[in-house]
Amino acid sequence: METYLSIAQIMVAVVLIGVILLQVRGGGLGGIFGQPDSTYRARRGVEKTLFQFTIALAVVFIILAILSTLERSGRL
Repeated sequence: METYLSIAQIMVAVVLIGVILLQVRGGGLGGIFGQPDSTYRARRGVEKTLFQFTIALAVVFIILAILSTLERSGRL
């Protein structure tokens, strides 16, 4: 079962990295030169779904890490 947990954790990690990279907005070099980028705006549509999916994947990753640790220590 330890092998399955490790494989699942690697797969979730790769998908999580991809989803996080999809969220990065093209801010450009404006922040370096002092342009304000602190406007508040609500997430809508695909951006909101992607954000919620990222949170869900992070929770699944943490649960898998805990289960993997418990499995290795012999408590599971």
